Amino acid sequence: MVKPLPLPDTSTQNVEWRVADAPVPYETAVAEMEARVAAIADGTAPELVWLLEHPALYTAGTSADDADLIDPKRFPVFKTGRGGQYTYHGPGQRVAYVMLDLKRRKPDVRAYVQDLEAWLIATLARFDVTGETRADRVGVWVRRPERGLTAEDKIAAIGVRLRKWVTFHGVSLNVDPDLDHFSGIVPCGIAQHGVTSLADLGRKATMADVDAALRETFDSVFGAR
Repeated sequence: MVKPLPLPDTSTQNVEWRVADAPVPYETAVAEMEARVAAIADGTAPELVWLLEHPALYTAGTSADDADLIDPKRFPVFKTGRGGQYTYHGPGQRVAYVMLDLKRRKPDVRAYVQDLEAWLIATLARFDVTGETRADRVGVWVRRPERGLTAEDKIAAIGVRLRKWVTFHGVSLNVDPDLDHFSGIVPCGIAQHGVTSLADLGRKATMADVDAALRETFDSVFGAR
């Protein structure tokens, strides 16, 4: 089931928000995204942010290296047209599929990815977590000084695709997933750093808390252009 997520009165644009109240199979999500992207491109549907969880699975982006799939039998593996390498999705992780028309906004893919990173960083700040970006890798990272001066973990991943300048796929934020599930892959092809979550960092946040923070910070980054 998919239900609308209430919008605050301060919304500056006609973006529909939905939240799934049960895990959505990956192939179902891709099919629904592709249909919605086509409708947005045709001007017959509004832009959409879809918040959901998936059953435990791995996805392989267009740059995935087979050597990074360490345990191919652990969970189902889906090849996908989004950018990036291998990633994990599963319960306790908030996935936000973002379908925006960049022709009506800013037709710049690099700027769009930077906006997604800024959105995640603003969301994490609501939970007193300092998220950071790195020039040589996509995603949002958290320093772990208790393990050393250069230690850091990934807390959020980004993988996007565009069709007729309409975006789909999006971001995943680790709220309270089983972090051991990431051990079946080299997440995003980066072996020298680990993964973390809000729960791992000692932040007690429900999925509803995270959804509210994502919604509240969205317009500050993706406001009317």
